[in-house]
Amino acid sequence: MKKKVLVLLSGGMDSTVALYHSVRHYEVVGTLSFDYGSKHNHKEIPFAQYHSQHLNIPHQVIDIGFMGDLFNSALLKGEEEIPEGHYEDEVMKKTVVPFRNGIMLSIACGYAESIGANGVVIAAHSGDHAIYPDCRNDFMNAMASAMQLGTYANIELISPFVDIDKTAIAKQGAELQVDFSQTWSCYKGQDLHCGKCGTCIERIEAFELAGVQDPTEYSI
Repeated sequence: MKKKVLVLLSGGMDSTVALYHSVRHYEVVGTLSFDYGSKHNHKEIPFAQYHSQHLNIPHQVIDIGFMGDLFNSALLKGEEEIPEGHYEDEVMKKTVVPFRNGIMLSIACGYAESIGANGVVIAAHSGDHAIYPDCRNDFMNAMASAMQLGTYANIELISPFVDIDKTAIAKQGAELQVDFSQTWSCYKGQDLHCGKCGTCIERIEAFELAGVQDPTEYSI
């Protein structure tokens, strides 16, 4: 019998590939998005809903707007402009939202147990390690222990991409026939992907290195 899982689904390319990967390997009983006050939530979440509906999987959006009100990060509305440059540049640390994954995984863990899931899937990958402390293996291992110890269902944290990069994710998504045109990466949250911020540059590089056609329309 397949493990029942909840997939954290932002609407970005990584989490969308993680969803299709999970459908192949597990029984996906739900997808979960968070509206936390980022500049690009309004662009991402409709794509999360699109893929959930396409796969006939219940989708839930949880409003945790207190993060946008109280936390300090260039990623959040009302804060400083999104920096431009490579994803691993020091300046991109301005986009870190303090303990974002810890907060989201805590909520997801409780929700997963409530809907009968015994696993939570997150799409953190090795490229995130440079600037996001809550995407690194040590954090994920600690969080996995907390989730198992803190639930009767012994909720498992599943991080299928934690040891691979975005190029490998792009390749896997192509193999899974993911429609990448229905995903969003740009942190600026404008009409089109800007092509200049760290996530846009990383997205462009991933498609190029993977040899996968990039369907994204950029403003540059």
